[in-house]
Amino acid sequence: MSMYNVEVDRKWQKKWEETKLYKFNPDRVDKKLYCLEMFSYPSGANLHVGHWYNFGPTDSWARFKRLQGYEIFQPMGFDAFGLPAENYAIKTGIHPHDSTMKNIQTMEKQLKEMGAMFDWDYEVVTCLPEYYKWTQWIFLQLYHAGLAYRKEAPVNWCPSCQTVLANEQVIDSHCERCDSEVTKKNLTQWFFKITAYAEELLQKLEELDWPDKTKKIQKNWIGKSEGAEIEFKVENSDIAFKVFTTRADTLCGVTYVVLAPESPIVDKIVSGDCCNSVEEYREWAKKQSEIDRLSTTREKTGVFTGAYSIHPITGERLPIWIADYVLATYGTGCVMAVPAHDERDYEFAQKFDLHIKRVIESADGSDAPLPYVEYGVLVNSGEFDGMTSADARMKIVDKLARENKGEIKINYRLRDWLVSRQRYWGSPIPVVYCEHCGTVPVPEKDLPVLLPYDVEFTPDGESPLKKCEEFINTTCPKCGGPAKRDADTLDTFVCSSWYYLRYPDNKNADEAWNKEWIDKMLPVDKYVGGAEHAAMHLLYARFFTKALRDLGYLKFDEPFTSLRHQGVILGPDGNKMSKSKGNVISPDSYINEYGSDVFRLYLMFGFAYEEGGPWSDGAIKAIARFLSRVERIAERVLELRGTNSSTEMAAAEKELNYERHRAIKEVEADTEEFHFNTSIARMMEFLNALYKYDQEVENKNVEFFEAALADLLRILAPFAPHFSEEVWEQLGYEYSIFNQAWPKWDPKALIKDEIEIAVQINGKVKSRVMVPSSGDQKEIEAIAMADEEVKEAVLGKQIVKVIVVKGRLINIVVK
Repeated sequence: MSMYNVEVDRKWQKKWEETKLYKFNPDRVDKKLYCLEMFSYPSGANLHVGHWYNFGPTDSWARFKRLQGYEIFQPMGFDAFGLPAENYAIKTGIHPHDSTMKNIQTMEKQLKEMGAMFDWDYEVVTCLPEYYKWTQWIFLQLYHAGLAYRKEAPVNWCPSCQTVLANEQVIDSHCERCDSEVTKKNLTQWFFKITAYAEELLQKLEELDWPDKTKKIQKNWIGKSEGAEIEFKVENSDIAFKVFTTRADTLCGVTYVVLAPESPIVDKIVSGDCCNSVEEYREWAKKQSEIDRLSTTREKTGVFTGAYSIHPITGERLPIWIADYVLATYGTGCVMAVPAHDERDYEFAQKFDLHIKRVIESADGSDAPLPYVEYGVLVNSGEFDGMTSADARMKIVDKLARENKGEIKINYRLRDWLVSRQRYWGSPIPVVYCEHCGTVPVPEKDLPVLLPYDVEFTPDGESPLKKCEEFINTTCPKCGGPAKRDADTLDTFVCSSWYYLRYPDNKNADEAWNKEWIDKMLPVDKYVGGAEHAAMHLLYARFFTKALRDLGYLKFDEPFTSLRHQGVILGPDGNKMSKSKGNVISPDSYINEYGSDVFRLYLMFGFAYEEGGPWSDGAIKAIARFLSRVERIAERVLELRGTNSSTEMAAAEKELNYERHRAIKEVEADTEEFHFNTSIARMMEFLNALYKYDQEVENKNVEFFEAALADLLRILAPFAPHFSEEVWEQLGYEYSIFNQAWPKWDPKALIKDEIEIAVQINGKVKSRVMVPSSGDQKEIEAIAMADEEVKEAVLGKQIVKVIVVKGRLINIVVK
C-alpha cells in the first residue's frame, strides 16, 4: 500500500469528477441538506489559511451528513464586485473585470484541489450580467413596494475611497477598507427601508439556531426602545422639535436640551456670538464615528447655541446645546437632558456647569447619590410628586397627549440601509432621471442595465459612470425624451444579500428563481462564515428574505436556519494575518509535503473551530503519523485475511467493540456540533485500541477486526476524504466510501462487563481495581479489600467506613 501524498489527492479528485459523485440529485429534494459557506472575494492571492479554515471543516461536516443519508447541496461562487478590484485597477491599470475573472479562474482551480464536494454546476459570479440583472430586478421590486427610496442625508464619506460608507463599514472613525479617517457629507442617496422589518428581525432571532453572541449583536444593533416622544418649543419662535425618551418619569428634571450637531434645526436657532463656535464644533463632529460618539467612556464635548426652549410642563427656559453624543440618525436627533438621573447627562452638566435638579428618590427612602438612574418615587415634580416611576411615566405622557405635546412611541436604533456607492465596480442602479417625468425605474424588460467596460474610474468624489457619456445619456422609458441614468452603483452587500437564492436555480434566464423550486430548496440548513458579518451581511440577508416573502416570491421567513462561525487563524506572532506584517501562512507548502487531508485534519485538530488561534505547525507531523498508522493497520488486516481465525467475542473483542461503538457515538455527536478536534481525538483513541488488540491478542477474530477497521474508515472519511478513499480501495471494497452509510452505534456494546475504579484511602488514590459493572456494594468492597496495595495500606488500622460511588471509586476511611 502506497503512502498517502498529494498524488492521491489528484487521483481521487479526478475520479470524483468523472463519476459525478457529488452532483446534487434534484429527484431527492425531499432528502436535501443545503450546506453553504459564505462565498469568497476573488482577491487574486492564493487560497490562504482563512479560506481553508472556513471551507475545509464545513465540507467535512457536509460529508458526515451525506454518510447519514442526506442529499447534499453545496454550491460555491464568488462575491466579485467591490472596491479592492477597483483600487487594484487604479494602481496597476488592469481593468477590474479582467483581474477579477482571472482571479476567479485561479481560485476555482485551488478550491477544486481542496477536494471539497462543491457542485460547480451551480456556481454564481456576482459581477456577471446574468447575475446582476436579477440584483437590479430585486431593487425594482423593493422600489415599487416603497422599500427603496432616495433622500438627502448626512452620510459617512471616505476621502480616500471617495465613496459613501454604511455605518457598519466605519470602525473607530476610520474606513474599514483603507483605514482613512471618515468624515460626513450631505448627499442624495438610495436607501433600503430595513427599519420596516425592525420588529420582526428582532422577534424571529429567538427561533434560529445561531450563536448567542451573534443574536446579541443583532439585538443591540436593532436597539428596540419603548418610551415616549415629547415636543419642546423654541422660545420666541414657531420652531418645535421632538425628543424620544424611555424615562418620561424624569421629565420635570430636564434642565437643558441637546441637538445633534448636524440637525437642520441648528441653522435656524443659532444666534449672535455662538455662531462661530457652533460652526467649528460641527466641522469637528463630522469626523467622529457613530461608535465613538455613543461611547459612554469618552469625554463629553459640546457648545451652547445661544437659544432656549420651553419646558412642556413647567414652562421653564432650557438652554439648547449641541453635542456629538446625540446622533441625527437616531431617534429624533434631539434629547432632553436629565443630569440628576442619567450618567451621560450628569457628566455633561458637571463639565459645563449646568443646573442639576433631582426628581427621583429611591423607593426605600435611602439617600441615594446622584446620578440616581434607578426607578423610584417622584419629587420636585408638582402634581406627580409621590408617584412611582411606573405610574408617573403613564400619567405624564397622558397629560402631554391631551395637550398635543407627546405620545407613546417605540423607537429602534436600526437605521435604513444606505446602498448608493460613488464607485465603478458594482451593479448599476436601474433608475433614470427625466426633466419631465422625474425618477423613473428602468422597465424589467430592459434589464440588465449593463456596466460599461470603457470607463475612467480614478476616484475624484463623483461617480465614475457620470463621466461615461454613452452610459449616462439615455431616453426616458415613460416619455421617450432625453434622460440621465443614475451614476451610482449598488453596495456590494446588495449582491450578497440574495446569492443563496440564486444558487439552486442559477441558470434560469427568465426569472431570478422559480418560486416552487426555491421553496423546496430553502432555507439554507447550515450556513458557515465569519462572525464579523453579524450586523451587516447576516442582517441584510434576513431583511431581503422577509421583504421578498411579503412580495410573494418566497414562502419562508429566514434565510439561514442554522449558523456557525469559524474562528480566526492568527499569524504565528498572535496578530491577524496581513501581508504588511509578513505573517500570512500559505497552505501550499504543507499540502505539497503532506497532502490536503493532513492539512485539513490539522486545522480541525489543532484549533477549537469557533475559536481559532495563533498558527503553529508543531503538531502537523503527528497528524501525518496518525494517517500512516491507519495505513499500517489496514496493511495488517490484508495480511491476516485468509488465516485461521477465531470466531469468539471474548474479553479482548468486547473491549475493542466498546471502543469502536464509543468512537462512533462520540464522533457523531461532536461532529454534529462542529467540535472537530474532540472527534479526531476520539478516532485516535479508537486506532490505539485497534493496535492494542492486534499486538496483545494472538488468536484474533479477523472478521471482527476488519469490521472494526472499516468503521474507523467510515467515520474518518469526512475528515480525510482522499486518504479514506485510497485505503478503502486498497482493502478491495466497493467505490465509493461516500456511498456507504454512517455506522450505527450499539448501546449494548457500551455496557462493559467490567470497569476500572479507583480505590482511595482517606480520599487519596492508592490503587485501581477491575470490578463487575453490575456489582453491588459488598462485591465491590470485597474486591478492593483483596487488592495487595490496599491490604498493605490498611494493615493495622481501624476501618471506620467504606463509601462506594458506583462506576467511579471506592473510598475506605481508616484511623
